[in-house]
Amino acid sequence: MIYSKMWCVVKPSVGIPVFIAAVAIASFSVHLALTLNTSWVKNFLNGSAKVVATAPVDAAVKK
Repeated sequence: MIYSKMWCVVKPSVGIPVFIAAVAIASFSVHLALTLNTSWVKNFLNGSAKVVATAPVDAAVKK
C-alpha cells in the first residue's frame, strides 16, 4: 500500500468514510453540473430525446 503511513495519523474508521463521502459529493456535483448546463440531458431525462435517423440500405448490400 502506497499510503500505509497515513493510517498512523488518520484512523481508518474516520478516513475511509470521509474518502467515500468526498467521492460521492464529487460525483453528485458533476452530475448536477451536467444537468444544469446542458440542454440534451434535460431532454433525455424527460423522455423527449430526438429520434436518430437511420441510413437507407442499398439493394446491392443485401445478400
